[in-house]
Amino acid sequence: MTTATLMEEYERGSLFFDAQDYIGASRILADVVAEAPDHVGARLLLARSYYHSAQLGRAEAELREVLRRAPTEEYACLLLGRTLQRQSRHRDAEPYLRLHAAMTGAAVEDR
Repeated sequence: MTTATLMEEYERGSLFFDAQDYIGASRILADVVAEAPDHVGARLLLARSYYHSAQLGRAEAELREVLRRAPTEEYACLLLGRTLQRQSRHRDAEPYLRLHAAMTGAAVEDR
């Protein structure tokens, strides 16, 4: 894929996400991430698509990769915490939610 085509596909995936077609968005964005693994924005949107379509294992894997590549990505910390909570892994979620709170000044919520 050319760079222009990758950007077009990313934008198309964003449109699917905005239309709340999270499974469609994840299919498109997975291809974008495969072609451009360093594109943190695409990887984060892919993780969000997985989260919203209840593909929690995939969301977790993508979020961990986002944080490996961009450790200061505060939203990835929040979403990873929420993803772990949805899997009833509350203790595993705590460090990520606290890290998000420290980065943003937000209060840590207990769920």
